[in-house]
Amino acid sequence: MHFRKPFALILLAVCALLLTTGCRDSRRIPMVDGHPRITIIVGGLEKVIYLPAMLTERLGGFARNGVDVKLIGQQSGSSAELALLTGEAQGVVGFYDHTIDLQAKDQCLRTVVQFADVPGEVEMVSKAAAESVTSPADFRGRKLGVTSLGSSTDFLTQALAGQAGLGTADYSTVNAGAGQTFIAALNHGGIDAGMTTDPTVAQLVRSGEGKVLLDMRTEAGTRAALGGLYPASSLYMRCDMVDAHPDIVQRLATAFVQTLQWIRTHSAEEIAAVMPAQYASGGKDLYVQSLRDSIGMFNADGLMKPEGAQNVLTILGKYSRSVRPARDRIDLSRTYTNEFARRALTNPQ
Repeated sequence: MHFRKPFALILLAVCALLLTTGCRDSRRIPMVDGHPRITIIVGGLEKVIYLPAMLTERLGGFARNGVDVKLIGQQSGSSAELALLTGEAQGVVGFYDHTIDLQAKDQCLRTVVQFADVPGEVEMVSKAAAESVTSPADFRGRKLGVTSLGSSTDFLTQALAGQAGLGTADYSTVNAGAGQTFIAALNHGGIDAGMTTDPTVAQLVRSGEGKVLLDMRTEAGTRAALGGLYPASSLYMRCDMVDAHPDIVQRLATAFVQTLQWIRTHSAEEIAAVMPAQYASGGKDLYVQSLRDSIGMFNADGLMKPEGAQNVLTILGKYSRSVRPARDRIDLSRTYTNEFARRALTNPQ
């Protein structure tokens, strides 16, 4: 999920909301048929990087663990963070790095299940620019697509360029969206290269309209691009929610860990058969290929690797305008916990 809109705007919105309606207590959980109802915002339900969210629902994992979950697909980072801050949602399936970014802004979010140790993102280059753009060093003077301005893809693009000695003034950042809007931008000269995920990557590779420049769906590709692991897709929640309702958090963690283990033991074809049919709108074979190319990114235990968390802070501390001045006071132990995933592994329900 791509949640890096200017946080000042979010705070202004929160202040305005508090003045008019008051803030809903995120620790108060509604009940549905005797089960707690949890609303989780997902940054693109159809994106493979967030596969565990819908797959858990389709496998009956939430119901099996005694929790009623409402999944909401959401592309806007500012509205997702606002939903968490105001208690409209209790969880977000998004990038772990937001917990660090928000701590730098004096907000406490905590990852409770880590789905992957790598971003799952791919830097694609257009067919027209493939011969001249062969590394981030060639970004100078280019139009680079991101999901939205201020998003995580925007930040990762800055990190890639920064490690090649370039700054944001050396290239143009273009809001290219995702899916068909991204494909159209790449095909019609709107961007020379850009960052996206499967199934868009699989579609571009199959059509020959795009070429993989940097592949962060694998550990090797991520280490080469970012100097180490970069844990991304995760379930994170407000710290006060985690502290107030550890029993509910445990039910969610157990459901997700069960799904991660299921992914590890099933094929791309078997996973595709469970997912909603509309997710394969580009064709079943293409969707299966996108799953096959990306499902290796998911771990099978839901645990955060300390090495990965530290590398995220190191990179944010170099390239993030908000984290850089606050990096020395960031407490990583507040940004994630392995408590719930470990318990799910030792006491499966």
